[in-house]
Amino acid sequence: MASRTGKQAASRPGERTAGPGRPRPSLSPRSIVDACLELLDADGADALTFRRIGARLGADPTALYRHFRNKDDLLLAVADRLLEVSLEGFEPAEDWRETLRGLFLRVRTVYLSHPRAAVLATVRITRRPAEMRVIEMILAALARAGFPPEQAVPHYRALVDFMLSWSCMDATYASLDPAARAGDESAWTGAYAAVPAATHPHIAAAAPYLAEVEDDANFHFALDLMLTAIAAHAPSS
Repeated sequence: MASRTGKQAASRPGERTAGPGRPRPSLSPRSIVDACLELLDADGADALTFRRIGARLGADPTALYRHFRNKDDLLLAVADRLLEVSLEGFEPAEDWRETLRGLFLRVRTVYLSHPRAAVLATVRITRRPAEMRVIEMILAALARAGFPPEQAVPHYRALVDFMLSWSCMDATYASLDPAARAGDESAWTGAYAAVPAATHPHIAAAAPYLAEVEDDANFHFALDLMLTAIAAHAPSS
């Protein structure tokens, strides 16, 4: 759009517009979803408007409604896209525990690569193909462990809620202002290391080890605890 001075108005960084005389690009659900991820990565949830998405794609915002009913429908598609990326190249292992471990590590890795999108995605049920593939894989793995459906379901929910909750927490933390993150991370070598043993003997004794805990290693540790507990419950054991 031209300004009152006749000069072309500047686009926002990273946004693409169709120039005069150029045909507008054809849209697809995939291109729209990928543009949403780019916007979320760059500017967060507040940037996710049909106007901004259309500008990034060089398309009329109203054209997006041919593919998505509303913003919530689009958000569910973004959430499913993250799961779809997690599944790329993934094949279940012979060992049901390795299948679940590998799948959950992949999903968490993708969520943390798009933390601002993950904060929105981890609390939703997409009802879409990638989510259904993930659920089918998890239930199939639990069936291989010997669980009948009525027993597999509560174990499935416990595992998935664990992974989603942890991933949402990590994604939210990654989305914090860097100064806030730095303050929290220094707490273990600062405030907790200085707690007097007279009033908090257990914290004082554990303080050197609290500072050594690494987030990724801690997730692996917690996931293995969950899988070990489920294996102990499995009828095949």
